[in-house]
Amino acid sequence: MPRSLPRLRSLAPAAWAAAALLTVTAHAQPAPAAPPPPLPAPLAQPAALEQASASGRMQRWLLNPNGEADGLLLQDGTQIAFPPHLSDSLTTWLRPGDTVEATGWRRADTPVLRASVIRSQGRAVEDTPPAPGTRPAPPRQEALTALQADGRVARVLLNSRGDAHGLLLEDGVVVRFPPHMAATVPALLQPGATVSARGWGTRNALGTGLEAAQLGASPSSLQDMLRGPVARRP
Repeated sequence: MPRSLPRLRSLAPAAWAAAALLTVTAHAQPAPAAPPPPLPAPLAQPAALEQASASGRMQRWLLNPNGEADGLLLQDGTQIAFPPHLSDSLTTWLRPGDTVEATGWRRADTPVLRASVIRSQGRAVEDTPPAPGTRPAPPRQEALTALQADGRVARVLLNSRGDAHGLLLEDGVVVRFPPHMAATVPALLQPGATVSARGWGTRNALGTGLEAAQLGASPSSLQDMLRGPVARRP
């Protein structure tokens, strides 16, 4: 037995070295790659455009703050939208009470027709794209006037994407506001609601249109409507 002790002692450093080497090797190995982040949930797809038409008697023009017609309302409540560069082509001969037929496009979930052709009395006005290289006509440069409006909502106005972007008051005044601000005034977005608006716009033979810088249920509850995008709550 005493003769075997030196051999055992000589093997001990080798075992320690092997253990140390294994430890160093283990630490030298790269860490496993982190798993990839989960894919984001797919965004909701917008409703597809579909061809549509509408007809009936015209009730009134819908004006933008520059005094241009960019829509009309039929007596059955159908809202027809068109670009403001067609305003002069339509308003010089088409009048409230005339029978109108409009064809165009709409989203399946939006009750607004984006007209490509408007017909009445044997005439037709078509929204045709400009020829290649043609510059679009400059917007009107009429000075806007400080305006105020107080009244009750007759109808909530929507754009062709289905976003609320204005109010038609019972006296015919059109109050516009940025669509992203509609969520800040939900109580006003219903017929019969009392509204007070302060802003800038135009009065002419077609009616009155203004962009609301401030909007509320009364003059004492006005809130700013010209802010940037509103953050959504989680």
